[in-house]
Amino acid sequence: QVQLVESGGGSVQAGGSLRLSCVVSGYAYIRGCVGWFRQAPGKEREGVASIQRSYGSTNYADSVKGRFTISQANAQNTLYLQLNSLKPEDTAMYYCAADLTLGRRCELDVNQYGYWGQGTQVTVSS
Repeated sequence: QVQLVESGGGSVQAGGSLRLSCVVSGYAYIRGCVGWFRQAPGKEREGVASIQRSYGSTNYADSVKGRFTISQANAQNTLYLQLNSLKPEDTAMYYCAADLTLGRRCELDVNQYGYWGQGTQVTVSS
């Protein structure tokens, strides 16, 4: 059974940084994709970044390229998202998610991921 627990959210001013963490039980057995998504009030959930567990290839939304970095620490069963140069429009609930299917591209499509955490709130003030 895969379970995901996020942490690290908070309130920062524009230009600030945060590091989100997602501890994943059963992480060692995931060979597909893991990723970060976000949902702002009144908006649909959108993909932010993903990483292929075995090969380490990454994929980013255009809106966060150059500012956010996804990484993983296998020994700690943890997925990270480093958020730099934060903007007010980055304000959202951030979720990590896992896709156990092998052989698929790690798209930023919410429908691809079957396991989700409960989310951690990021608020950026101007």
